[in-house]
Amino acid sequence: MPSVSMTVNGNAVGGDIEARTLLVDFIREHLRLTGTHVGCDTSQCGACVVHVDGTSVKSCTMLALQAEGCQVETIESLADGDTLHPMQEAFREHHGLQCGFCTPGMVMTAVAMAKENPNLTESDVRHGLEGNFCRCTGYQNIVESIIAGAKAMQG
Repeated sequence: MPSVSMTVNGNAVGGDIEARTLLVDFIREHLRLTGTHVGCDTSQCGACVVHVDGTSVKSCTMLALQAEGCQVETIESLADGDTLHPMQEAFREHHGLQCGFCTPGMVMTAVAMAKENPNLTESDVRHGLEGNFCRCTGYQNIVESIIAGAKAMQG
């Protein structure tokens, strides 16, 4: 079995894995970081979004071995203890979640969007969320949350 090593949420991690192990499975099953969700296994829903070397990635489409030596950030990396990240706080404050299943992927996508463009418009957000699905709600509160979160991340 090949071995893999990477940094996840600031911690050096590694292990022996099957070559076909997806990054999402490595994160969830080997590292027990279950905030990253598996929603579809076909790269359609975005529940598994993480950041790899600062880029938003659907972790169900990437082999763990492809992340060798990379910096990976999951939803667990955002909060500082009991203090939520500004984007997480915006989702809470603006009711940007329902059941919460899609929320980790939405938040990770939103953080990447806000870092790239801190002055997001509704159109920017709707376009940026095209790869993330929420099956519970319309997207208006999610859009409002992301715009508010992007503003909060600036200050």
